[in-house]
Amino acid sequence: MSDYGDDDHFGGYEETFDADNYDYVDQDNLLQDAPREGETDAHAPNGQDPVNPHTEVIASAGGDVAATATVSGRKAGKAVPKEKRTTTPYMTKYEKARLLGTRALQISMNAPVLVDLEGETDPLQIAMKELSQKKIPLLVRRYLPDGSYEDWACSELIVE
Repeated sequence: MSDYGDDDHFGGYEETFDADNYDYVDQDNLLQDAPREGETDAHAPNGQDPVNPHTEVIASAGGDVAATATVSGRKAGKAVPKEKRTTTPYMTKYEKARLLGTRALQISMNAPVLVDLEGETDPLQIAMKELSQKKIPLLVRRYLPDGSYEDWACSELIVE
């Protein structure tokens, strides 16, 4: 559509591409710059594979975990003992939603139910009943800014 009304040439359809303007990729030299087997690429960030960039593991701690790992003296990816936990014992609504969804999926795929059923057939309702009785067999892993993490059992968390 044009403000000048000259868009009706070609019967309302205008071809917007030219077949002559394509850049063709030479398939023979496609992997010429990739490192050979057994070699490493010094320009790859964090040792990431340049051919398959999806091989890098991303931590959910946010930011560069390796750079912040020495801030408090803990090693990155290290579990915090139960006696030295610093996070709150209250279950967040996000953790609750994740736990209920995961457990409901397990129940729907015929995982054993850990509470007595009183006519419930909905997996989400069964998961909610398990949570209220603190019988969900899952752990909540809370990552800390230094890269370490705390594992909380569902029976240890306070649900409101």
